[in-house]
Amino acid sequence: MLSALLCLVASAPAGAAMKRGFNQLLDAVVRIDVREVEFDSGTKRFSASIGSGVILTADGLVLTNAHVASPNAVEINVTLANLERVGARLIGWDHWTDLAVLQLDAAEVSRRKLDFAHADFGDSSRLYPGQTVYAVGTPHGLTRTVTRGIISNPRRYFEDAQGVRGYETGSFNTWLQTDAAVNPGNSGGPLITEEGAVIGINSRSYLGADNLSFAIPAAVARQIMAGLVRDGRITRSYIGLVPGALLDLENFYALKLNTGMLINSVDTGSPAARAGLRGGDILLAIDGHKVDGRFPEQLPAIQNLIASQPVGSTLRLTVKLGAETRDCTVTTEQLESRVGEPWAFEKWGLSVRSVSRTYARENQLDSADGLIVLGVQPGFPSAIAGLARGDIITKLNGRPVISLEVAKQIHTEYENKPEPTLVETIRNHRVSLYILKP
Repeated sequence: MLSALLCLVASAPAGAAMKRGFNQLLDAVVRIDVREVEFDSGTKRFSASIGSGVILTADGLVLTNAHVASPNAVEINVTLANLERVGARLIGWDHWTDLAVLQLDAAEVSRRKLDFAHADFGDSSRLYPGQTVYAVGTPHGLTRTVTRGIISNPRRYFEDAQGVRGYETGSFNTWLQTDAAVNPGNSGGPLITEEGAVIGINSRSYLGADNLSFAIPAAVARQIMAGLVRDGRITRSYIGLVPGALLDLENFYALKLNTGMLINSVDTGSPAARAGLRGGDILLAIDGHKVDGRFPEQLPAIQNLIASQPVGSTLRLTVKLGAETRDCTVTTEQLESRVGEPWAFEKWGLSVRSVSRTYARENQLDSADGLIVLGVQPGFPSAIAGLARGDIITKLNGRPVISLEVAKQIHTEYENKPEPTLVETIRNHRVSLYILKP
């Protein structure tokens, strides 16, 4: 009895400290209301959404998801734990990891004498299957909601081309899989330990499944947050390899176990393509460091190794080309998304997106100039002329559309003096001409 009592007395301070850490974390979790502009169906429109976030510094830096707060946001408001609402601005976002950083309006916080707590990162590298964790956020707008679960898998791999408004994500990191309930509105909130340490940022759930959710590990979030605060963006290198898991192909390629990464394909016109690499080759080493891409979970680390090199770096790749093994060198380019900048020309009833270098290579276009038609508005000149989603506008009134600014200038001229506008497009690799009439 005495020994049991002593154990209880000895454990009380630790339990109290744990409770304080958990409560401080709860006070650092915020609701995020975002109003943003969208470009679709030939016009621009405004929409509103709700997400979650966590304050991680004493000066009010908030970490959330990129799909919660994007550069298209025109108004961001953050509701603190005391239910006071304060404005915020976007510091930077990174769709590749689905992370964004906001800054609370310091002047407003000072003027209104608002207080808030901030949380701390934990060590996500030491998580194990079965460990108890908690997801905190504002599901469906229900502020400061906590759900409990376990780590189902600390290194889950998947890439997603639609999860962040059509932008790519998941190429450079694995995810924490948990069965803690994560619902719409939880996005951007923290996944925490029993001590209140942030070991992940909740990002998404698997539709149609029961409590099958994913979070960005704290190790990734900490690094990306630091880069966004410092530079406003994350710059990565690209060489054009599309990787694949080697799995059971070692015997076919006469490789030792756990050796190499399959090159599924190579982007047309990329540094890797210019070096003579092609789909079916095996990448064995990068600058003399052996790579092991047998399983899908190992691919993000290899991709991140390439992406983390300074843009313009020269890399020596050791590659197995059929029966031959040789070294080749590539010079990295800056990584770009396939998704370009959107815009709407409302007098024409036309919404567009810039052609990116990546999109041009994927679709075997001659150049990255031009604008992709996202939509046309019925009854407006673009719809009447016959423009359609997917068309690529290459010239306006005979002027090459080398940038979105060129099209904006021509549209402004049309607004000031409406006259027929000749539009040259590519549709199914064929040139077509249309007239936009006032």
